[in-house]
Amino acid sequence: MENKKLHSLPILKEKRKALRKNLTPAEATLWTALKNSQLQNRKFIRQHSIEHYIADFYCPTEKLIVELDGQVHFDSAAAEYDAQRTKRLNELGFTVVRFENKLVFQDMPSVLNHIVSHFKPQK
Repeated sequence: MENKKLHSLPILKEKRKALRKNLTPAEATLWTALKNSQLQNRKFIRQHSIEHYIADFYCPTEKLIVELDGQVHFDSAAAEYDAQRTKRLNELGFTVVRFENKLVFQDMPSVLNHIVSHFKPQK
């Protein structure tokens, strides 16, 4: 059982809710492929918090976090923050995969295949 103190901290509830209501176009597009356990019967949650970080998408059974990066992620300060965030999430036992927003629109099959490549075999 995962540590509940890591997940869905009450202090971030309103922020998570606001982010779910205002998905970026890339997030909305990827969500259509992930919601309702469509991708190899794996459940994904959008805008899920772990510690004080909010993941774009999270698959609990795989401990897999999927992040989409738009223009805001391309400056050096954002890149450093993303690296520290990924490092911390990895230390907690999570796998983080990142995609540029444009890849969701240009090559969704590759994005989905890369996500699936991180799934453990089902029993």
